[in-house]
Amino acid sequence: MNGVPPAPAHPAGPAAPGARVVPVIVRLKLSLLRNGLRRSDGRRAAYVASMVLVLLFAALHLLGLVALRGHAHAASVAVPAAAVLALGWAVMPLFFPGGDETLDPTRLVMLPLRPRQLVRGLLAGSVVGVGPLFTVLLLAGCVLCVAHGAAAYAVAVLAVVLALLGCVALARAVAAANLRLLTSRKGRDLAVLSGLVVAVGAQLVNFAAQRLGERGLAQLDPAAEVLRWVPPASAVGAVDSASRGSYAVAAAQLALTAAAVLALLRLWERSLTRLMVTGDASTLQAAGPAARGRSAKGPARLLPSGRTGTVMERSLRYVWRDPKTKAAWITSLAVGLIVPVFNAVQGTGSPYFACFAAGMLGMQMYNQFGQDTSAFWMVALTISSPREAYAELRGRALALLSITLPYATLVTVLTTALLGDWSRLPEVLGLSFALLGAMLATGAWASARFPYSIPQEGHKNVAPGQANLAWISLVGGMAAAAVLCAPVIALTVWARAGAGGEVVSGLLLPVGAAYGAGLALLGLRLAAPRTAGRLPEILAAVSKG
Repeated sequence: MNGVPPAPAHPAGPAAPGARVVPVIVRLKLSLLRNGLRRSDGRRAAYVASMVLVLLFAALHLLGLVALRGHAHAASVAVPAAAVLALGWAVMPLFFPGGDETLDPTRLVMLPLRPRQLVRGLLAGSVVGVGPLFTVLLLAGCVLCVAHGAAAYAVAVLAVVLALLGCVALARAVAAANLRLLTSRKGRDLAVLSGLVVAVGAQLVNFAAQRLGERGLAQLDPAAEVLRWVPPASAVGAVDSASRGSYAVAAAQLALTAAAVLALLRLWERSLTRLMVTGDASTLQAAGPAARGRSAKGPARLLPSGRTGTVMERSLRYVWRDPKTKAAWITSLAVGLIVPVFNAVQGTGSPYFACFAAGMLGMQMYNQFGQDTSAFWMVALTISSPREAYAELRGRALALLSITLPYATLVTVLTTALLGDWSRLPEVLGLSFALLGAMLATGAWASARFPYSIPQEGHKNVAPGQANLAWISLVGGMAAAAVLCAPVIALTVWARAGAGGEVVSGLLLPVGAAYGAGLALLGLRLAAPRTAGRLPEILAAVSKG
């Protein structure tokens, strides 16, 4: 009528576009990956090398799991392995929120798609890549490890699919539920702390491997009995149950896994809905004057008045708020505790390993001005004489000591208690205090003589072109600290080997504490004139990058 053609019929209605979402998102991801690899030969080579290493690692695990077929405790390895794999999928989005930008839901929220359509498309796109292939190989090893009989193999095929979907859905649900956090400053803090998780996890794996080597795989049986009912590890438990002829139990475990996958998909859909209809902090009104007018409370009241207290509070705020500084401190605190305590628990340690805590925390004194980056110019404006430089360095050293002294003491007492060698407590504490004082002294001097910038973005801790300065500062400073501690070390050796060792051992605590305090004061005094005289050079060095 009136020359206007009738609108074409759409028998599928609004569901027709949704049916095409899955292949479109899969092709979109493949295109983004292909175009990203075309940018440079180096990126393409790095991707291929990482893929080869990951697949080789997965293949070795697959062969190892298959080699366990027929072992009495094969299920006790396969089921916890699936649970650990799922745990890895759950925590990775928290520490690597930008690891797969091709599946970032915030890039798709403006498209005319419903959350359920997005879930289907993103789920299909999530199973494309090296990570899912690695997961499939590992899950295949877990099910082949426990599968015996035709029924078990049939269950194994379904178990691998359900377990893979469970891992992917778990990762996406966690990422979507915490997307606002992960894109904020606290989320960047988590990403920076990923190195700590790797370091602590490596120590835990090493400890668990040693325990398994001593006591055998039988000690995994209680954990496996619980985890076989925890999705998605319950899918591997279903294969083991089918191998034993318990088909009803296997069906229940598969049903539990499927129900968990559906629940995770529902949670993911709800999170996507919330992302689509609610604004983030950048679109909300800022806090009122009441929130901005807060005064210092809590531990800040305990700090001394004047410049010393101001510098201490600023340094402690850096530790709490700056991602790079926080990561360095938490890593030092964790490693300083793990090394002596784990060795003591394994029965291979020594009370002197507790000095590792003082050494790790003493390293935080190095490159003090580099932690400020380009903001150091505001500090430099307040330094016009060696006296003011000394006050600045003293405040930073006292802030470090406020954490390091009680922590080093706690680690030393704990290590000594685990080993039951209380007679060495005074000398170990004295040696720790002397080492800490020596590192404060050399750290203050190295901060003035070899400053370097710490990039705020990425995982690099040294700006390009300044790696030599960092090595000289850290390695040279620690070597100098070891030389300065030589008198206390010699006294400790004499206490262990010479006559009257008990008397000398008792004196090592006050002697080491006094010697460390003297070294720290002397180092601050010597570093202050150099700091005041090299402010332009320091500012230029820490502002790079």
